[in-house]
Amino acid sequence: MAVYVALLYSIVLGSGRRVVMADLKAMAERLGFRNARTLVATGNLIFECQPRSIASIEAQLEAGFAATFGKQVDIIVRDADTWLRLAGGNPFLDGIGSEVIVRVMRQPLEPQTLDALGKYRQDERMAIVDGDLWIDFGLKASETKLLPALTTKRLGVGTMRNWNTVRGLAEMIGR
Repeated sequence: MAVYVALLYSIVLGSGRRVVMADLKAMAERLGFRNARTLVATGNLIFECQPRSIASIEAQLEAGFAATFGKQVDIIVRDADTWLRLAGGNPFLDGIGSEVIVRVMRQPLEPQTLDALGKYRQDERMAIVDGDLWIDFGLKASETKLLPALTTKRLGVGTMRNWNTVRGLAEMIGR
């Protein structure tokens, strides 16, 4: 069995409705994924299954999510080794865990993406590591011009997680 991490782009189903993590776990198990478990209530899922392509797992999870919850959301999947490399690649270890985020991408970002985001940047530090965008907001992310610029239209399919969550998922993998 292989271990995978799945990140949901959104857990908001509509006005006042959010995905309950127990329901997400149950959905994964109905789809045949084993040992499903979640971390915090923001759409982070770890599970096991026979090794197969990431794209096929993403497609199965997205279809299962739409059937179960009535809404299409992007779901980004990484195998355990790739997740541990991502966690080990944080270029801003001196930052505050909740203010350092990574935008985990379905398709890797090119280095020139940093230039394109430059006009929104204030004091944030940014780096692209293995195609994912790391940002140290240094101040509250909600006070930056950069956060609203991190759209799917501009960057492609991806989802953000803070450093605390990245570390927590790595610990749950347990290697």
